[in-house]
Formats: sequence, C-alpha cells, structure tokens
Amino acid sequence: MRLRSMLFVPGDRPERMEKALATGADALILDLEDSVSPTKKAQARDDVAAFLARPHPGVARWVRINPLDSGMTVDDLAAAHGADGILLPKSQSGEDVARLDAMLAGVSARILPIASETPSAVFGLGSYAGCSPRLAGVTWGAEDLPAAIGAVSSREEDGSYTAPYEMVRALVLFGAHAAGVAPIETVYPDFRNLEGLERYCARAMRDGFTGMMAIHPTQVEVINRAFSPSDAAIEHARQVVAAFAANPGAGALQLDGKMIDAPHLKQAEALLRRAGAA
Repeated sequence: MRLRSMLFVPGDRPERMEKALATGADALILDLEDSVSPTKKAQARDDVAAFLARPHPGVARWVRINPLDSGMTVDDLAAAHGADGILLPKSQSGEDVARLDAMLAGVSARILPIASETPSAVFGLGSYAGCSPRLAGVTWGAEDLPAAIGAVSSREEDGSYTAPYEMVRALVLFGAHAAGVAPIETVYPDFRNLEGLERYCARAMRDGFTGMMAIHPTQVEVINRAFSPSDAAIEHARQVVAAFAANPGAGALQLDGKMIDAPHLKQAEALLRRAGAA
C-alpha cells in the first residue's frame, strides 16, 4: 500500500469526500475524531459508511476513529466497515494496536497509530515492532502533546519545532523503522504556504520519512512530488546496486569518484522499492 500522501477529510462533509478523490492523494483519512463535533458524530458515521459502501478504485480509504478510551470505538468501527485502514489516535503503545487488531477480526484493514499525543505515549515509541501484522506505519502529531502538558507551542517563530518536539519526531521516525513499517510525517498546518511545505517535505524525506499527512487538497501535489524519488536518484540507486552485483565480495567500492559501502547499498535498495511502489 502506497502512503506518500494521506489527506484528512471531515467525516461529516460527504461533498468533500467526493472532491478529495480527484486530488491525487494516495489515501483519504475520513475523520471521525477532531474535525467532528460531539453532536455530529452519529451523522458523520452514517456519511462515512455511505462513502465506503461505494467502490473508489485507486485511492486507499482510511478512517480516523476516536481514541480507544472514548467509548465510541465499536460504533466507529461499524461505520468504518470496508475501509482499507484505521488511523488510531492517542495510541499509547503497541499494546493499543494489538487491542485494535483483536477488534478487527474478520476484516483486512491495516492500522496506523498516531503515537505521540500524550506524555506516556512518548515512552511507548519503541514498542511497535511485532505488535500486529496489520501495522502499516507509525505517525505523530505536534499539537495534542504540547496541549497535554500545558506548553505554549511546539514550534519556534519560524515554524520549526522546539527541542522537545524534535526529540519526539525523531523517536517516531526510529520507532517506525525499528518496527519495519512506514514512518509518516505529521501535517504542515500553514496550508497556504506551499514553499514552506516544500521545504518541510524535503527535510522529512532527507531524514527518512516516507510519506506525510495533509490537511488541505492543495498540499497533495507537493507532498507526492517530494516523496517520489527523482529520475536522477533512481538511476544513481540502480548504479549502486549494479556495482555491488558486479562485485559480490566487495565491502566497499568506488562510484563516480566517491566511496560506497553496505549502508549505501541498503539506501539504494530501499529507494528502488519505493520507486517500484510508485
């Protein structure tokens, strides 16, 4: 399942769901949590269920349910029947993913936990390896955690993260890779600033994230482009793989005047896998 771009759509706005299909997003996240007020939860479930009842080939359809301790999980999952995946907010650890897995018996949906939204969740970021075969990735959020601890903001004036949240972002990144699943970067809230989004995406791609969530349709094209390997990067990766294939006993080689070794081969193989998925 390709997850370069995952676009949030409010669960109580069916007209936006239809429009979102044309954005080019790899996945839509039909939201039953933050974007839906308590009085509209029931209607949102009906709208999401109706949307999922119709086929939409070429776009993965995910549903963000309410947290496991909200008392709404059973109703949310009933509405999410037919979804390709479940986005789990306020996930505390791999144990929460395992709990949700058990509740999904008989369906094939994957699970993507938002794994950083409470202080205790930060200490569970190394627990996702092996928690469930449904685990598709790990993502994070930069808004709920500062609110939970009474922080003024998670960001500096220029939009970059303050030190505590840079640490959390890194732990999510390494926790996902340790679990062998996709690390998904959090949203970029300033949706009108596409140049800023481009820089944000480039940094995420550089650091090892493989996809990103979006809050506005205009962000999708930028995100898809950023997380799709360029032709030059693909060609270089092929050359690295070919060089080691031609020299199977070599630990290090020279390519284009630079030394390459086993980590470069791993990077090249991972890039070609992403290119193949795209």
